[in-house]
Order: sequence, then C-alpha cells, then structure tokens
Amino acid sequence: MEEDFHLAQGMIGSWSPGIGDPTLGGWITVCLYVVAVAAIWVLLRRTDFTHYEPERWVWRILLLGLIVLGINKQLDLQTALTELGRIFAHRQDWYDNRGQVQQAFIAGTGILGITSLVALVFLAWGSHKATLFALVGGGLLLMFVMMRATSFHHLDRTLNAELAGFRYNWIIEMGGLAWVLASALWRRRIA
Repeated sequence: MEEDFHLAQGMIGSWSPGIGDPTLGGWITVCLYVVAVAAIWVLLRRTDFTHYEPERWVWRILLLGLIVLGINKQLDLQTALTELGRIFAHRQDWYDNRGQVQQAFIAGTGILGITSLVALVFLAWGSHKATLFALVGGGLLLMFVMMRATSFHHLDRTLNAELAGFRYNWIIEMGGLAWVLASALWRRRIA
C-alpha cells in the first residue's frame, strides 16, 4: 500500500531529522540567525523600554520567531509537517483531492501571516524607527516562510534558482535576517 511506502522511508514519510540545508549558503543563514538572535537578546537585556513597553514585546516576538525559524532551518521541520499532511491525506483517502486543502492552508497561512504582521505594526506604533524598520525584515522573513509553506514545485524551482551563484531563497532569507540584525544594532546604538 502507498501509505506504507511513505511511512517506511524516514521517521515521518520521507523526512528524518538532519541538517536541512547543508550548503555554504545554508550555514551562513544559520549563522545569521544566531547573530540576529544574540543581537536582539543583548538589546532586550540592555535597553530601557520603560517609555514604551509594547516595543519590548515586539522585540521579544521577533526573538522568539527567529529562534523558531533558526531551529526549522536546521531541522527542515516544514518538510516533516508536509509529510504528516501527506500521510494523513492518504490514510483519510482524500489525497487525490488535496488541492482544496492546500488552497485552504495557503489562505489560512496568508491570513495568519498578514494579521500577525499588522498586529505587530500596531503594537510597534510609537516605537523607535529602528523597531518599525525591524518589522520590514520580519515581514520579509514571514513572506519567505509563507512561500516555503506552500511548497509548490514551480515555486520551489524558482526559490532554488540562482542569481550570481546565490539561490533566491538564500537572498530572501538572508536579506530579512540582515534587515532585522541591522535594526537591532541600530536600536541598541541609540538606546
């Protein structure tokens, strides 16, 4: 049976824990996650946000988001989630009609992402410009995660295409991380 085939290949379908992107670009991205998390951690420990406490919450949320995304970058957890969905679809016998579920997932992910970003902007309103600037990088990362979550083959081909030796997915993810990192350093400098 096909579902047994999916179960037999890895821990979850064809996924097993391991390094998600063992390339140089992947490791640079992981390093950027670590440095950005460290910069935000230092910012939160050494900056007085008493004039506008919601700003501290924006940075905490960004910190948590980067930690989760950094772990995901290493373990490729979105593939495990995709495999779980595929196994479930086979077991529930709706795999051939999965397009509707994929569309609902994409719509739900998009709505959740946009709502989260809007909520963060409202929370950050009145904060220093560097904090608002960080949300642009966070939004870029959120857009990247949403694109990866849809996992369509033509989109995957586009994200894995290269520009001057760099994959587009590296450019988008590293760009968002660099943006957040620069914002944290800027905010710390003027604290």
